[in-house]
Amino acid sequence: MILRGLRHPTRIVPLVFLATILVGTLLLALPWSRAGEGAAPLLTAFFTATSAVAVTGLITVDTPTYWSGFGQGVILALIQVGGFGVMAAATLLGLLVGRGFGLSDRLITRTERGRLEFGDAAGVLKLVLMVTVVVETVIAIILTLRLRFAHGAEWGEAAWHGIFHSISAFNNAGFSTYSDSLMGFQGDGFILLPVALAVIITALGFPVMQELRARPFEWHRWTLHSKITLAGTLVLLTGGFFGILLAEWGNPDTLGPMAVGEKMLNAFFHSVMPRTAGFNSLDVGSFRVETLSMNYLLMFIGGGSAGTAGGIKITTFFLIGIVVWSEIRGQRDPAIFGRRVGRHVERQALSVVILAASLIMVGTLILLSTTPLMLQDALFEVVSAFSTVGLSTGVTADLPPVAQLTLIVLMFVGRIGTITIATALALSAGQVNYRYPEERPIIG
Repeated sequence: MILRGLRHPTRIVPLVFLATILVGTLLLALPWSRAGEGAAPLLTAFFTATSAVAVTGLITVDTPTYWSGFGQGVILALIQVGGFGVMAAATLLGLLVGRGFGLSDRLITRTERGRLEFGDAAGVLKLVLMVTVVVETVIAIILTLRLRFAHGAEWGEAAWHGIFHSISAFNNAGFSTYSDSLMGFQGDGFILLPVALAVIITALGFPVMQELRARPFEWHRWTLHSKITLAGTLVLLTGGFFGILLAEWGNPDTLGPMAVGEKMLNAFFHSVMPRTAGFNSLDVGSFRVETLSMNYLLMFIGGGSAGTAGGIKITTFFLIGIVVWSEIRGQRDPAIFGRRVGRHVERQALSVVILAASLIMVGTLILLSTTPLMLQDALFEVVSAFSTVGLSTGVTADLPPVAQLTLIVLMFVGRIGTITIATALALSAGQVNYRYPEERPIIG
């Protein structure tokens, strides 16, 4: 009975991710993973491994100086495994050796990627592999050539930085081999724009990519999921760009000293990064309160479903907005783009938002009670962890063990998904064959 329960997709996915984190922790705790003498403390290794597998990017130690080449290689491997998806990788391996797809494989894949398949699971996972290889390779080549010829790096150094940032960007991880992330490239669009492009592509989610490949110009035939994701992405990128540009335009510690072109470049870059990527070309700790507030929202929403992005997802946020707008207008059924939204989807979206908000509230209270942080810094750190973003105002390294463990839990839950975790923890589940009498409490 126990083994049967553990084989359920909503239980096996968290367990496999947890196992991957534990393996990564053991590898990072080895003496040769650290650049200095001795081995890394277990909590440091555990935090870094969780952040890498959860493709978050929050760090308690400086990646390029604290970890050796071996340690950085382990982090990169954990990022790739976590971003690509443990279950997706296992299923693709089965495909390559001719094992095929059983019902269990399809269920597990669908759970890990949140309705990844619109049709054939094998076709979707082939697309995942193809997009991963192509995008990471192209971005790595661009970054390598730029670092070699524009910044004078040796070929080996340029290739390592290019590959690392390509994989980290595509998987929305935010880990960097530079101590100041990408702040040293504030004026270089050939570095910032390819990184931003990789983040945008993968933040759309693989179901959207599959539909764009199958019907690139037949927008009227796109699913409602794809339409909401693409429209929402455009709205968030545009709104974030203008919001950050206006809020930080005169800030002497961020955009203030820059020329107009550089201001626009960095404002765009930072409108992309809170969507769960975690790189920064500006000092996040110097952002004005208005900018931090915009980042709360952008991080909380995140990117598209069934990709490497975190947050509650674009479709969840905009579906809740559609439901509210329909209720205000007195419409019987919420609808958009000529399609009605099902009741089950409404309940699921509402559940995700409430569970996410509850976890963020609890996490913020824990940080406030265990650290001297101000509310805005504690909230930023918690939202960044839960949404697997990785941006920080610079306080992560100074957090006490209790606060770090809190962020570890939030990163894990944020990567797996609130619904998956809640279902996995449920003692029993099944269809109820009766309904209670209906009553209508007063709302509002």
